[in-house]
Amino acid sequence: EAALGWVFQMLSSSSKVGDPHPGRPYKGGNFSAFLPDNRDGQKTAVLLKKAFEQGLTFQIKSFNGEERVTWGLIPHKTSWDGGKARNGYPDAQYLREVCTVL
Repeated sequence: EAALGWVFQMLSSSSKVGDPHPGRPYKGGNFSAFLPDNRDGQKTAVLLKKAFEQGLTFQIKSFNGEERVTWGLIPHKTSWDGGKARNGYPDAQYLREVCTVL
């Protein structure tokens, strides 16, 4: 099955007002996500794009004293295979679950 894919390159920067530790530097990272390229996947892609534009896709968390960009509360499929346990497909419930969150 065809897939829609995103690659996010989140740059390192400093936390803003409203982040856990305003003014502290944080480490960015590269993130990938996948959706099936079908009608439901395309509808979900529109919703995920809106969430990204509103700043809801990522968050800054502290790991071992270092601030880092991580996925936010919206679930993303980061692998095309491996099933639900590995954050991949197949996962028959994913599109319904992510649309509920959105």
